Amino acid sequence: MPKTWTAFTKLPAKDPAEALGEAMEELEPAPSGIGVFEIEDGSGTWEVGGYFTEAPDDIELALLAAAFGAQDFVVSEVPDQDWVDKVRRELTPVEAGRFFVYGSHDADKIPAGAEPLLIEAAMAFGTGHHGTTLGCLRALDRLATGGFTGRNVADIGCGTAVLAMGAARIWPDPVMASDIDEVAVEVAEANVRANGLEGKVSCVEAAGFDNPELAARAPFDLVFANILKQPLIDLAPHMAAHLQPGGYAILSGILTRQADEVVEVYAQNGINQIHREEIGDWVTLTLQNGGA
Repeated sequence: MPKTWTAFTKLPAKDPAEALGEAMEELEPAPSGIGVFEIEDGSGTWEVGGYFTEAPDDIELALLAAAFGAQDFVVSEVPDQDWVDKVRRELTPVEAGRFFVYGSHDADKIPAGAEPLLIEAAMAFGTGHHGTTLGCLRALDRLATGGFTGRNVADIGCGTAVLAMGAARIWPDPVMASDIDEVAVEVAEANVRANGLEGKVSCVEAAGFDNPELAARAPFDLVFANILKQPLIDLAPHMAAHLQPGGYAILSGILTRQADEVVEVYAQNGINQIHREEIGDWVTLTLQNGGA
């Protein structure tokens, strides 16, 4: 397998981080990919990283860091590894209430009576191991155990579509799944096929609810949104417009210190918290639309 190097640094603000990311495009050897993103710890710190198929020039990186007021780059050689095989070995099945999330290599471990959800190791985000996905599946199980039946369900920002598939496993009506990313939609469709749920989960590309198929199906009686704090806050008024009175929203992608802010914004839009679960640093919120 070809060797790969990474080079990461941190800056205290967005604008210089984005400028540094653009400047890295001119490096020789050129990086094969560049990422600029805010670290979700409330510090306002941004991280800039590059991926290289040739060892980067330490002097050029040092000059760039100095020019943009960044910390020194940390350069690492990524060891050759079959990452899919590594993930397959290390990701054990996950039980979340009635749901059993597994890879095909663990198909012999499905408990009797469980609702199986197959997610392969190559599609590791959304396998159920992360506290956000696990929390959402538990919230779904909790609603169903309490007697709720979803008849019009949407999974916004669906990723692997594991949440949409969970709803489709236990309720008879078709479920909508959407993601802003075209590749994520393709992954979701592949997972739907792998789980034999064609016709029960429809996958579309959309930013939030902005898709004609979603608009035609609204209002929903249950909406999942496992994304991040700011997109969830931005989504709140649209959630209120697309969630039927008495309908439920299951939200995650929220750090524990961010939860109260999200709850407050949704309450301002008539959608109120009825349950909160913390798993590690992450929170899953179950809310209900009190609108008439």
